[in-house]
Amino acid sequence: MKAKDIAKLNPDDLNKKLIELRKELIKQNAQVATGTTPKSPGQIKDIKKTIAKILTALNTTEVEKGNE
Repeated sequence: MKAKDIAKLNPDDLNKKLIELRKELIKQNAQVATGTTPKSPGQIKDIKKTIAKILTALNTTEVEKGNE
């Protein structure tokens, strides 16, 4: 997901997407740990980046609410 798309979502949707991505990351890491080759090796990196973008978006909204 791009940062623009993440910024458009409300916090509830972001939390749902965050949970979904964390589950997917656990699944991908389990595949790597067992020795099977993932479908797309770069997918783990992309999932981690998207999780970081979502957490950043959630934190900025909390900071903005605190400044008001």
